[in-house]
Amino acid sequence: MKPRKRVRRQTKRGAPKWMVTYSDMITLILVFFILLFSMSRLDSLKFEAVSESFRNRAVFDFLSSTVPADYSTVGFGEVTNEIEPSDQGLPSKIDKEEKKELEKVKEKQDALNALVDDIEGYLDANDLHNVITANRTDRGVVLVLQEQILFDTGEAEILESGKPFLNKVSSLLKRIPNHVKVEGHSDSRPISTYRYPSNWELSGARASSVVRYLIEENDFDPSRFSLAGYGDTRPVVPNTSPENWDKNRRVEIVILDEDANEVNNE
Repeated sequence: MKPRKRVRRQTKRGAPKWMVTYSDMITLILVFFILLFSMSRLDSLKFEAVSESFRNRAVFDFLSSTVPADYSTVGFGEVTNEIEPSDQGLPSKIDKEEKKELEKVKEKQDALNALVDDIEGYLDANDLHNVITANRTDRGVVLVLQEQILFDTGEAEILESGKPFLNKVSSLLKRIPNHVKVEGHSDSRPISTYRYPSNWELSGARASSVVRYLIEENDFDPSRFSLAGYGDTRPVVPNTSPENWDKNRRVEIVILDEDANEVNNE
C-alpha cells in the first residue's frame, strides 16, 4: 500500500489584501491635505498682527520658561517697563484705519438721512406730500416728483410751481458731494408731436430740463449729474386708469449713495 502524498498548503506571500485598501485611503487623504495646503493663502498681515499682540503681552509670565524674555516681571500680573499695544505695532494701525473707514461710512449715511429729514420737513411745511415723496433706498435718496408740479401735459418746460422745490434740493446738494441722477418717466399713452415723436423723447427732455435748471441756477459741477429717459418702460402702477397715469408720469431725482454701483460704474 503506497503512502499518501502530503498536500502542502500554499502560503500567500506579501501584505494582506486589506493593506491595499488602507494604503489607497492614506494616499487619498494625503492628496486631499496637499490640495488644501496649496489652495490656502497665509495672510502675512494678520500673522504679523497676532505675533505682535503676543510679543506685547505677558500672557504666560506666570509660567517658568527657559527662554529669556525681553522684559522682567515682578510677579503675576505685574510687568515692569510695560509697553501699551495700542501705542505701537501693526494691530493698532489696522484698528485705527478700520475705525476711520467706519466713521466715514457713518458720516455719509448720516448726511443722507439728514437730507431726507430736511426734505420731509419741507414737504410738511408746504403740503406737498401728494405730489412729491422722499425715500431712503439702497441707491441713496430718491425724490419722486409728479408731473403736475413740474410740467404741463406733453411739455418739458419747468413750471414756476416746481422751481421752489428744486431750489430747496439745490441748497441741500451744496452740503454734500454726492452724484445725482435724474430719471424721466411717462405713462403708456403714445405721443407724437414735432418736438417729441414718442415718450422716449418726452421723458428724456424732462430729465434734461431738471438737470439743466439745477446746474444753471447753482453753478454745480456738471460731472456730478447724469440723466435717463425711460419712457413708459418702468411704471410704478399699471397704466389702467387716469389716476395711475398721473402716478407714472414723474421725474425721479436720485441722490446717489457714494458706495452704490451706479456711482462706481459711471
